[in-house]
Amino acid sequence: MKEAFDIDLALARVREAVRDYPPAAMFALADEGHRSLFEQVVGCILSIRTYDEVTLPTARRLFAAAPTPDAMAALPVEDLQALIAPVSFAEPKARQIQAIAAATVERYGGTLPCDRDVLLAFTGVGPKCAHLALAIACGQPWVSVDVHVHRVTNRWGYVRTRTPEQTTAALEAQLPRRYWIEINRLLVPFGKHICTTRRPRCSTCPVLSMCQQVGVTDHR
Repeated sequence: MKEAFDIDLALARVREAVRDYPPAAMFALADEGHRSLFEQVVGCILSIRTYDEVTLPTARRLFAAAPTPDAMAALPVEDLQALIAPVSFAEPKARQIQAIAAATVERYGGTLPCDRDVLLAFTGVGPKCAHLALAIACGQPWVSVDVHVHRVTNRWGYVRTRTPEQTTAALEAQLPRRYWIEINRLLVPFGKHICTTRRPRCSTCPVLSMCQQVGVTDHR
């Protein structure tokens, strides 16, 4: 018999379990000083379909070469693409980033407003990136659901959804607001290192006593 799921206890245990793992890319960039909304949006675009191990050095290289929206907008798109070449879909991302940099300068005086609708109007920025950037840069309580958050919360049985978009809505309906920002920070390293896609480490998982192990057929 499994214990009743207690989200407070589960996240406290996850917090301790991931303490020694590297933070997710966007939180790592913020910890390094790249906390502006513009930097967070750019970093998140770079991270799409790209491992953190590639995203982080690429973002650092880009911000070193073009530390402001003005500098990034002034870069020829070919140069921008060369700077971000290691990430997936570098060519369209370079165009998207340059367009966002130009709009930041021309429409908003070099500083993006903390406005979800403004971010979602940019090509390449979906709810996941908008929510994460607003949460980290602006402190706004938004739920950002990536593949890890979607998989882990469904595996726990905390939500029962088919898509990240459905998971976002489900978490907004039942997750205490105090965890809306932190859940991404916690479940990305948890999903990468413990509750992995294949053969999760259930035998040493701190949430095993509550986890319904939905869809788990093989584990370590």
